[in-house]
Amino acid sequence: MLSIHDLHVRVAEAEIIKGLTLDLPAGEVHAIMGPNGAGKSTLAYALAGRPGYEVTSGSATYDGEDLLAMTPDQRSAKGVFLSFQYPLELPGVPGLTFLRTALNAQRKARGEDEIAAPAFLKLAREKAAALKIEFDMLRRPLNVGFSGGEKKRMEIFQMSLFSPRLLILDETDSGLDIDALRVVADGVNAARAPDRAMLVITHYQRLLDYIRPDRVHVLAAGRIAASGGPDLAHELEREGYDKYSKVPA
Repeated sequence: MLSIHDLHVRVAEAEIIKGLTLDLPAGEVHAIMGPNGAGKSTLAYALAGRPGYEVTSGSATYDGEDLLAMTPDQRSAKGVFLSFQYPLELPGVPGLTFLRTALNAQRKARGEDEIAAPAFLKLAREKAAALKIEFDMLRRPLNVGFSGGEKKRMEIFQMSLFSPRLLILDETDSGLDIDALRVVADGVNAARAPDRAMLVITHYQRLLDYIRPDRVHVLAAGRIAASGGPDLAHELEREGYDKYSKVPA
């Protein structure tokens, strides 16, 4: 589904991703782990098309198409979803209004009919109940005054509404207590499907106790320094990233 080859990404004057190659097949969950500054979030933002993250060389192919040639809204309409480490607050914009507008923009880009308000509200109530989200929370300005756990639940709620095919989860476990982590992980696990792929970015192995990956990759010095099965995450928890931080830049 996603094939990245020799990707180089620069932010301002600094090259952060330095020749990264990775294949993510449909139906699989891959975890990216690595120390601070390794380039994990840079990789996520580059794949999503965030301005300021300049791809200087290499390729990223999504479902046989050139992902890097698409605008951010085109990537979204094609089914690419990024869950932010620090979700943005939108004062004055009710969550439900934002989400219905975004969903209908995606549907329009795909040539589909817009979803009517009654059908959207029914769908939103079903998704919110599954994630233990109080429906009144969705009427509040998006993420304003929310706890860290509430913001992350909103991210997973958006994901469940949009039904993306490529999920990029950037440190979804950041700032979560155990109860919130379990709810978020349940939402992610419910999204597993043969025609969907997930890239889970995290510092810590604890998230992978709940979202069990098919493959684990270590990102260090802007490249994939090692890959393996789920046991690699436990090795990193025991031994840390020191031996990988010495990979030549």
